Amino acid sequence: MGFSSEVGIDLGTANVLVYIKGKGVVLNEPSVVAINQDNNEILAVGEQARQMLGRTPANIVAVRPLRDGVISDYDVTERMLKYFIKKTCGNSRFFRPRIMVCVPSGVTEVEKRAVREAATQAGGKDVYLMEEPIAAAIGAGLDISKPDGVLVIDIGGGTTDIAVISLGGIVASSSVKIAGDKFDEYIVKYMRKVHKLYIGERTAEELKMTIGTAYQREEPLSMECRGRDLVSGLPKSIEVSSAEMMEALEEPLQTIAEAVHSVLERTPPELAADISNSGIVITGGGALLYGIDKRIQDRTGIEVRIAEDPKSCVAIGTGEALDSIEFMETNQLNRKRSNF
Repeated sequence: MGFSSEVGIDLGTANVLVYIKGKGVVLNEPSVVAINQDNNEILAVGEQARQMLGRTPANIVAVRPLRDGVISDYDVTERMLKYFIKKTCGNSRFFRPRIMVCVPSGVTEVEKRAVREAATQAGGKDVYLMEEPIAAAIGAGLDISKPDGVLVIDIGGGTTDIAVISLGGIVASSSVKIAGDKFDEYIVKYMRKVHKLYIGERTAEELKMTIGTAYQREEPLSMECRGRDLVSGLPKSIEVSSAEMMEALEEPLQTIAEAVHSVLERTPPELAADISNSGIVITGGGALLYGIDKRIQDRTGIEVRIAEDPKSCVAIGTGEALDSIEFMETNQLNRKRSNF
């Protein structure tokens, strides 16, 4: 058998992470592509393209080809994947890696096929798909092969995946289209409504990362925020507090807490007992929002911890799962058979 590297890809709405066996996470860049509309040429991918969001001349568009965890622009996704695979694996015609790509737990067969085809077109030899919560659990260092229940909440850019996992499979799960991107949208809405200030996505993200909060802070923070005054139409800057951020994010956080609650309600009693002992693990970029663990702990009464490197968990889990493809496949088959 020829040389075949193994690559795990976390194809996220906000970021794409690439994990290469033996090297770890080798790439973590925003899922943004800048295209020149005149000749359909790709000008920049990843971080360079993100810098252009909301700042491009008329003939250049910076697009995010994934929305809510699924492919919304197939052609651009394929070109973006090709670029990232070439960047991390080199550019040899004969070199086709085995690729394991992550998808949210609620995606349809059509969406799965789109991901599989995009990865194959981008240069994958064998392409496998894996559900995000399972990858997140493996990446967070949990042993999912045992008959003990673990509850993982993966808060990404487009979706929040909540799943109870036992014996390598998902027992009860929920996927809500509320995550990092929606947090930004709610911050934009709040600033318009309360301060009559129009801000862009990047400014909202900066507010979220700097002073965003899901639980009362002991010491309130504040930050200067610049945007356009909706009344005068001129640039304006105001001071925003972390308490206001908590108010802005109240609704999406409430939705996530409700979804966790509903998954726990559907969990078999034996596994629910395991979870109340082992606790809940949060992964994904959203885990970095201040106090989100305390917020969910308050709601469920179960101890919540944040995984060690929450942003990379899915990518690491995806890469590590390539070692146990046989185990994963038997599980998938058994699950399909039990569905008939």
